[in-house]
Amino acid sequence: MIRAIAAVIAPVWMTAVVAGAALCASPGSTPGDGQSSPSLAHQYADVNGVRLHYAQSGRGPLVLFLHGFPEFWYEWKNQLAEFGRDHTAIAPDMRGYNLSAKPAELSAYQIPVLVEDVRALAAAVMKTTGGVRFTLVAHDWGGVVAWAFAAAHPAMLDKLVIINAPHPTIFARELRDNPDQQRASQYMLMFRGPAAESTLSANDYALLTSMVLGGGLKDGSVTEVDKALYLAAWSQPGALTGGLNYYRASAIGPPAVSGSPANVERADSTPNALEGQPPMIIRVPTLVIWGDKDTALLPGNLTGLEGVVPALTVKHIPDATHWVVREKPDEVNRFIRDFLAQH
Repeated sequence: MIRAIAAVIAPVWMTAVVAGAALCASPGSTPGDGQSSPSLAHQYADVNGVRLHYAQSGRGPLVLFLHGFPEFWYEWKNQLAEFGRDHTAIAPDMRGYNLSAKPAELSAYQIPVLVEDVRALAAAVMKTTGGVRFTLVAHDWGGVVAWAFAAAHPAMLDKLVIINAPHPTIFARELRDNPDQQRASQYMLMFRGPAAESTLSANDYALLTSMVLGGGLKDGSVTEVDKALYLAAWSQPGALTGGLNYYRASAIGPPAVSGSPANVERADSTPNALEGQPPMIIRVPTLVIWGDKDTALLPGNLTGLEGVVPALTVKHIPDATHWVVREKPDEVNRFIRDFLAQH
């Protein structure tokens, strides 16, 4: 069935999205001044040895959105509509996902490589839009990359917005000291294992659909059209492996607890390799938006965050889960708007 869905969608994928499927404004997202949502364009950039696909809307200062696992650019459809009104808003498929390149080597998914993807893509876009700095907005794995980018290239950023993504220094502490976070992160061990692809894709991606889209399908924040687009993205050749390789190449992970899957070898096989490293200090004004019902990333990831992010603002969305970008687009957009307006 999944092959049939992909075969039907693929020929009309770009046409349907450009026609407006990706930029259907959510309730409350239409500008009050009557300005219509911007059009959406799809582009490719050859950067850092790979070809990255990205969606782009609007004109103005650059805002770049990074998705997590197992999302793709479409996670940011509401933000592209909103911020494309007065910015150049772009959302790439990160390497390994959907329409972007999917290198086979595990080393191609290590954090420094992913950070360079972001740097090179932003630099390429700013050559056409102008400006030397931009705002970076990111969720989940995109947020992990964004934390590292902000530490490595603070002079390139005006502001940083992180949505339900752990700061590596804090996350390493939580995985070491917090049994609840250790238990909540056991899925990472399964994702690193050799059976991950077959487990997540079985029965037309039933498990992945339930984990990522199930709540949204129940509450209406995910439509059947959305679901079909996600299935098409996941079924792109090599895309599921590409996303899982972010976990497999990671330098940090939970210890196995009783009843959990055994750990597997990683690109950096030293357990919790961030332990003993200097704290990653973020010297960029940073907004953290947190869906408080996240069951994978627990509230301890916010404790002590101000110690590594001196210019920190935290906004909670109490009734949102890890998928807060999709569940609460109006609140997310409002928090980002207010943050961008601050000097």
